[in-house]
Amino acid sequence: MTWTFRQGRDRLLVGLVLLAGWELLSLRFGEYWASSPVGTATSFWHLLLSGDIPSDALFTLQETALGFAIGAPPGILLPFLLRRHAAARAVIEPYVVGAYGIPKLALTPLFLVWFGIGIGSKIALVASVSFFMLFFNTMAGVAAVDPGLIAVARVAGASERRILAEIVWPNAVPYIFAGFRTATPYAIGGAVVTELISSNRGLGYLVQYSANQFNTNNVFAALAAVLVIVIGANWAVSAIERRLLRWRPPVAASLPSRG
Repeated sequence: MTWTFRQGRDRLLVGLVLLAGWELLSLRFGEYWASSPVGTATSFWHLLLSGDIPSDALFTLQETALGFAIGAPPGILLPFLLRRHAAARAVIEPYVVGAYGIPKLALTPLFLVWFGIGIGSKIALVASVSFFMLFFNTMAGVAAVDPGLIAVARVAGASERRILAEIVWPNAVPYIFAGFRTATPYAIGGAVVTELISSNRGLGYLVQYSANQFNTNNVFAALAAVLVIVIGANWAVSAIERRLLRWRPPVAASLPSRG
């Protein structure tokens, strides 16, 4: 039995335990309060066939994609621009850290005022989340480059452009993908919460509408759709990372010495 098979088996067992606990909770308090796995699956199927979940999920994904397209590039590029300018980094970094500490959801009312109740406010929230997550992860990757390796490359006559392309960038790429994996669930969740506050489309709107109708099954079905999207997006990012970083040698397992 391989490790991969054991991992799949253990994940399945954990999922079954969670479903069993959910079912017991539903039996104890009633479906009105906690829905049930069967009720949620039935509502999910009906919403899928009616087109509600596909159309709302597509709207939420559109917000997330556009937000990443706006916020991710500057979050990735800024650490590279600051790499050789320690003074500028020392001036800018405290402000970035302070801005990162502001809860992004607390900015939602301002985004609604600035960008309206349409898709613009949702894109702005996703962009702010993706920028900060990718900025700090990319900065960590840039800072983790071995200074000795850069010094050797300079002695060998490598230009700054070549050092950036062949040393700094490859070292930072894993950190960038880690930033994407961290930012993705936060960005999707932020978009959904913004839709809860003000929207007539999206999975957040579907949750709010179902709650107003006291339809707990549909609420859980919409949340299940969010869960599927987050898992799928995380899998896609990991798949792209594996493909782009297939050049990296596998890490060899350390064997105990024989004394």
